[in-house]
Amino acid sequence: MATQSPFSFVEDFFKSLPVPTPPAWAIDETHRKCVLVLNHVLMQEPQAMQRLVRQSGRVVLAQWRSFTFKLLVTPAGLLDLADEGATPDLTLVLTEESPFALVQSLFQGTKPPVRIEGDVQLAAEVNWLADNVRWDVEEDLSRIVGDAPSHMLVEAGRKISGALRDFLGQKAKDKTASEANTGNAA
Repeated sequence: MATQSPFSFVEDFFKSLPVPTPPAWAIDETHRKCVLVLNHVLMQEPQAMQRLVRQSGRVVLAQWRSFTFKLLVTPAGLLDLADEGATPDLTLVLTEESPFALVQSLFQGTKPPVRIEGDVQLAAEVNWLADNVRWDVEEDLSRIVGDAPSHMLVEAGRKISGALRDFLGQKAKDKTASEANTGNAA
């Protein structure tokens, strides 16, 4: 018997909605905040900055659906927003269209499918960053609320994340089993 997730209607509903285009100022401000966060994380990893120094002046374009994010590698080994007209040296396109599938793959600890075009060495550096650079949220949070509360908050986040990972993993198994059963019934 083929079973369907009770939440599949939510994903179908969101797929049917038109994607609103936010105003240009909101996109620009979001990009600026993302650059600040990325640079904060990079500054905690001197090796990451050293690797990026070798790619100074290069432009990376990240794209998902109609959303784009163009970054310039600075001589300091950090990131800045690239000019709109800048030609990307590397283009990374997330090929997974479903936001739910993207979240699911992230919670499962896998990388989402990406189409890569452009400079191979820059792509290798970006891949190294994705594999090796992690944000120490607990350390940053402890500066604001103290060590004990930050540890409790991060542990609670890990438990919630683990529960979501288990739930999404089970959902993926159920979907695979459902597709296999449907294929056998045909």
